[in-house]
Amino acid sequence: MAANILPGGQTRGVPDPIAALLAAPPDLPVAEVLPAIATALAERGVAVVHAPPGTGKTTLVPPLVARDRPGRVVVTQPRRLAARAAARRLAQLLGEEVGGTVGWSVRGDRRVGPGTRVEFVTTGVLLRRLQRDPELAGTSAVVLDEVHERAVDADLLQAMLHEVRHALRPDLAVVAMSATLESERLATLWGDDAGPAPEVTSPGGLFAVAEVWCPPARPVVRTDDRGTTRAWIAHVAATARRAVAERTGDVLVFVPGVGEVEEVARSLAGVADGGGPLEVLRLHGRLDAREQDRALRPGVGRRVIVSTAVAESSVTVPGVRVVVDAGLAREPRTDHARGLAGLVTVLVSRDGATQRAGRAGREGPGAVYRPWTQGDHARLAPHRLPEILTADLTELVLAAACWSREGVTGLALLDPPPAPALEAATSALRALGAMAVDGGVTARGRAMADVPVHPRLARALIDGAALVGRRRAAEVVAMLSEDVRVADADLTAALRGLRRGGRAGAGGEWARAVEQLMATARTLDLPRAAADDGAAGAPEDGAAAQVVALAYPDRIARLRPDGGAYLLTSGTGAVLADASPLRGAAWLAVADAGRTPGRRDAVIRSAVPLDEETAVAAAPALLAVREEVTFEGGRLRARTVRVLGAVELRSSPLPDPPPALVVAALQRVLRRDGLDALAWSESATTLRTRLAFLHEHLGEPWPAVDDDALLDHLDGWLLGRRVSRLSDLRRLDMVAALRQLLPWPEAARLDELAPERVTLPSGRSVRLDYSGAAPAAAVKLQDAFGLRETPRLADGRVAVVMHLLSPAGRPAAITADMASFWATGYTAVRSDLRGRYPKHAWPEKP
Repeated sequence: MAANILPGGQTRGVPDPIAALLAAPPDLPVAEVLPAIATALAERGVAVVHAPPGTGKTTLVPPLVARDRPGRVVVTQPRRLAARAAARRLAQLLGEEVGGTVGWSVRGDRRVGPGTRVEFVTTGVLLRRLQRDPELAGTSAVVLDEVHERAVDADLLQAMLHEVRHALRPDLAVVAMSATLESERLATLWGDDAGPAPEVTSPGGLFAVAEVWCPPARPVVRTDDRGTTRAWIAHVAATARRAVAERTGDVLVFVPGVGEVEEVARSLAGVADGGGPLEVLRLHGRLDAREQDRALRPGVGRRVIVSTAVAESSVTVPGVRVVVDAGLAREPRTDHARGLAGLVTVLVSRDGATQRAGRAGREGPGAVYRPWTQGDHARLAPHRLPEILTADLTELVLAAACWSREGVTGLALLDPPPAPALEAATSALRALGAMAVDGGVTARGRAMADVPVHPRLARALIDGAALVGRRRAAEVVAMLSEDVRVADADLTAALRGLRRGGRAGAGGEWARAVEQLMATARTLDLPRAAADDGAAGAPEDGAAAQVVALAYPDRIARLRPDGGAYLLTSGTGAVLADASPLRGAAWLAVADAGRTPGRRDAVIRSAVPLDEETAVAAAPALLAVREEVTFEGGRLRARTVRVLGAVELRSSPLPDPPPALVVAALQRVLRRDGLDALAWSESATTLRTRLAFLHEHLGEPWPAVDDDALLDHLDGWLLGRRVSRLSDLRRLDMVAALRQLLPWPEAARLDELAPERVTLPSGRSVRLDYSGAAPAAAVKLQDAFGLRETPRLADGRVAVVMHLLSPAGRPAAITADMASFWATGYTAVRSDLRGRYPKHAWPEKP
């Protein structure tokens, strides 16, 4: 007999825990606006909720949405830690274990049951679910939490859900929740013909938080080319010790990455608090769930929790009354000019600092210790930049291509992605075989999209599993999918540490990621059979090199001949730290490199040595043979060169270089040195100015002969002239070269349209000067006697400017209208010249 199910999903006769919770909700500020949210959903099906941190929106809004809806409510969280914590908190309020009414689904861990009505998921999980099932069968509503963080995948998910709701599922309820005042933009996005989506604002829920400014006694540099400096971390740790001494309650210390978590935690070990030593806990995304849960449960004694950004939102760390903020954040940045993308350490924004400080006011009055000055704080950027404006967009472009033929252009994104980032992402996906030239996604691209990692890493898993075995490929990919900060850039040593499980609890989380990736690899149609253990594959270090090179073929690097730096196949220069054991390796597969202000070369942060054969095998699309012609030391050098991207492998002489390549080499030289390197005789200069005059006044087919035009079309007038040394340029006949540009049959009229000389009534001829704004002729006035009209050139379009001279060659008059000069100007000129030159004839009407 079928169960009798009520609209909310509960069984008849069984008390509904969600209804019971909402009938007597916890004393949280958002409870005041729950009726307004319910009304908005009933009337419009969408709602935009602005609720500052600490209001309880993550706890109470999802059950409200689920109360009157059959089907499951899916709630997104930006991080796995936040999804598990939010699910656990709601399940506790319902008096249940996770997996009952409330569940979670994160990468590598799913706890849901047939009766689950509220499911907390990471953004990536819902994105992949949406790709497989655009209608989201069985889902009645989606709650988008923490949308103000503006991660790329969150923006993409919101755009895809927007399309689903308007095209496929108008019944799908959507709630977008933000902790900032960006709600107006969200309301516009989620609006319809009736206007913007309803906005609901919750009252604030934080207690007062006092600000304590703790700048160092002497200036300390916060970051260098390897990230956060040890001096700054030491100052942050000292600030934490001061906070422990001056305040009560647990202390939450924010630092940008896992490495900094370890440094601060070690420096605080053994610090006492009157009644005994402090418990120092770590909190970051790479810890296994048990270690994370320790920080999220109340402690017996006083604690210091050293955390990355995972504790900024959606997570309440119980007992915290004090926050110490290192003032740094790790955010994605992409250098399209160098082809580098990754996480970089930057100053936190003011709104980010405010959000971190709010952690101290969740359960009572607190304090935030900031190890900088109020002046420094005022100079912080007011808001964090949306990731879509700064991050690598390869995942976004692939997901959008899998979603629809329109790709990114068809999505209603809050901010349009930068064109250079889209072009770089599209090029990368084509090189990986994920996208066709027409922009459509390939079968290989769809397989890559099913792997829950970046497309580069998906390619490395798919191709690497066939070469080195699933496990070895999965181990390297799992490590690369995290924020890798490797000591001395030695990635292989870091991998060995993960295998030992010795990286502060990271081993368990990494091991689960490995197993998940192996399971995914088993479902893929791999190029060749791949064993799980990789026993038939390459040696251990070689296996890591192959996988990294497959992921980042454009970052394969070869040591430059001088031995001081590397050249990446992308053309970027890069260096290793002096202490790195990798220095001197002939080839490197670089996993992470970043730019440093003031340095020309990028800095290699993690890499593994490899050989040339592996490099070539990993990047066949970059392998090419080209003919290269250059001028070195003033002599022509022609070679056939085998290259891997920008890296030269080997070369051989090219005895008879193609003329076009010689011209191209000349173009480079002349663009650098200028056309003055050529032998410009007076005749050549005159011909060039005559051609320029005709181009200006008659246009085509008369050619442009300015510097840029001549350089751009060097093959049209210099091709065929033998140049084996730069000194040969001084011996070229430039008149003959320029005549190659003359258009035929119009060339026959050159002397008619722009003559080199003009003949005067006296029988003399004078040279025309075309170098000015108009052609000009300098003639003695007496030679112009009888010249009734001004000579006109270019089919009568342009008059010659006549510079009339005295018998001694001094200027007497300038005119472009001889008829007017004879009628009005000549009388005064004649009177002056008769007095100075009485022996010359000066007729009244010459």
